[in-house]
Amino acid sequence: MDLLASISPLFVLSGFAVGFLVGMTGVGGGSLMTPLLILLFNVNPVTAVGTDLIYASVTKTGGSLVHGFNKTIDWRVVRRLSLGSLPASVATLGALWLLEVDRAAYSDIVTKVLGVALLLTAAALLMRKRLLATYSRRMGVMSDGQTLVYTVATGVVLGMMVTISSVGAGALGVTALLLLYPELPVVKIAGSDIAHAVPLTLVAGMGHMVGGGVDFGVLVALLCGSLPGVMLASQFAPRMPDKALRIILSVTLTLVAIRLLYA
Repeated sequence: MDLLASISPLFVLSGFAVGFLVGMTGVGGGSLMTPLLILLFNVNPVTAVGTDLIYASVTKTGGSLVHGFNKTIDWRVVRRLSLGSLPASVATLGALWLLEVDRAAYSDIVTKVLGVALLLTAAALLMRKRLLATYSRRMGVMSDGQTLVYTVATGVVLGMMVTISSVGAGALGVTALLLLYPELPVVKIAGSDIAHAVPLTLVAGMGHMVGGGVDFGVLVALLCGSLPGVMLASQFAPRMPDKALRIILSVTLTLVAIRLLYA
């Protein structure tokens, strides 16, 4: 797909729509952008994942700067997640390279993992409050050492999922952090999750880039739409019912997941 073809109104509009949704709900970037590229624009799944990873890294860098300025990032949490996710991302990329998985087989793996990741994301969105309530009743307060271990383990899981499917750093990451750090304000949970996603998506995206799995024309077009979308959404977010948005997003992700799994 050449540069002129990729910078089209449809790509810019798609970037705007997803960016707006991310600004409203805090999730939905990789969850929607990657399947959108695959199903609507017929982009190869491997290329779609690589492009979305670089797109996410650029977009979330802006978000991290804002959160950093407002001091709504817990860098302790970011370091712990990165301790697990970055090595896991590199190991996942290395395993795929050593196994010499052919492009067609890898595309099929990406599609199926993406479908499962979307179902998990949809469930996390719908059941977040129930998960938190059940967890607080059964687990109680963990020691700092236990929290450290579970946070690093969460990073490992996110690192593998994000590297293969570009999905997981949003809703799944935030849900895990809410369980592990109930004492932190939600805004710091979100800020820490966004900050952690920057190096993770960059490392995973660079790995895909080496293999030619990034379409820079598509990337530029998406960013042209997503950045204004995120900024505009920030003006309307406080006025919109969060529960309704999460239900709509969960239903959308479930339908997309079914389409990917049974394609």
